[in-house]
Amino acid sequence: MTKLLEQATATVRQLSDADQDVAAKLLLGFANPNAQLYQLSDEQLAEVELAKQEVRAGKIASEAAMEDMWRRFDR
Repeated sequence: MTKLLEQATATVRQLSDADQDVAAKLLLGFANPNAQLYQLSDEQLAEVELAKQEVRAGKIASEAAMEDMWRRFDR
């Protein structure tokens, strides 16, 4: 780690927890710019969880229903 980065880290440690989180997100975003491309929003995560619950409960489309859907959308 460079001296400048060590100085920045020491300075950020003096900030509030909320401000430290902001600084950490900025640094992580800089270090891995593609990471944001693959992060789901809270709403999207909730949809995924709902879908998983529905599958576990057996609430899935039948083969006939899927064939009908594909036919309607001309696939």
